[in-house]
Amino acid sequence: MRSNNQSLLGAYAGDFLLLGISDWPWLELPLFVILLISYVLAVLGNIAIILVSQLDPLLSSPMYVFLSHLSFLDLCYTTTTVPQMLFNMGSSRKTISYSGCTMQYAIFHWLGCTECIVLASMALDRYVAICKPLRYSIIMQYPLCQQLVATAWFSGFGNSLVQVVLTVQLPFCGQRMLNNFFCEVPAMIKLSCANTTINDATLAVLVAFFVLVPLVLIFISYGFIARAVMRIKSSKGRSKAFGTCSSHLLVVSLFYLPAIYMYLQPPSSYSQDQGKFISLFYAIITPTLNPFIYTLRNKDVKGALKKLWERIWKLLQR
Repeated sequence: MRSNNQSLLGAYAGDFLLLGISDWPWLELPLFVILLISYVLAVLGNIAIILVSQLDPLLSSPMYVFLSHLSFLDLCYTTTTVPQMLFNMGSSRKTISYSGCTMQYAIFHWLGCTECIVLASMALDRYVAICKPLRYSIIMQYPLCQQLVATAWFSGFGNSLVQVVLTVQLPFCGQRMLNNFFCEVPAMIKLSCANTTINDATLAVLVAFFVLVPLVLIFISYGFIARAVMRIKSSKGRSKAFGTCSSHLLVVSLFYLPAIYMYLQPPSSYSQDQGKFISLFYAIITPTLNPFIYTLRNKDVKGALKKLWERIWKLLQR
């Protein structure tokens, strides 16, 4: 196996060899089918959420502005990693170019940090809606939503830029085998033969900021929300208030738990065998599940999707 890998790397000097998800070749076909289906579901589901959020006038509240950006982020997430992985699984060439690898982890970190802040903004929206319902339309105006979204995108880009500048300076001394299905900064740091203390420290500080600070704000928001919900005398009212937050809490859990495990540890102790399965979860499974979580638990979204499907069906019948 080692000689085959070395000969392959020799044939494509300068490229990185992606070892993929599994070491067993017989698993490639079923994994290819499962990942292809997951990718199609993720694309269709997130595009549907974006369309109904933009086209249905009933979904014009700030919550759906954030939801459409979340769906766009999830759509980009899967598109950044899955097509390359499917191509490698269906080809004898399991490599990715240096520039392609750099682009992949740059976009991936940009999207990840942006999503952290978008999820925190959604928690703020739920806090205002439940704790200050009479002032909701005054506080959560469209310009504020746009400012929060712009802050998320620009700060995520700034973090990605720092990570790229530091990572592209690392030498790899001929070691170009990544035990993963896509390029990621912790894996690249682990692969380098140089002193990576600055990279380790910078990654830890920035990830702690982008992961822990939004997560603390989410916890604080839901602490106030829980106190407000407990004051509601009607069990029906409490159930309705909880229902508006449960989808977001589930999405936050699916996104943050793998990210905390993956990034809030020193890259020097990073295990690529464990990392690739965690990466598979938050890079593919979570973006695939998010549209279904919001659809199944939100009557407004289900109604909007039904109307969208009816309009598409009528157009197809013409």
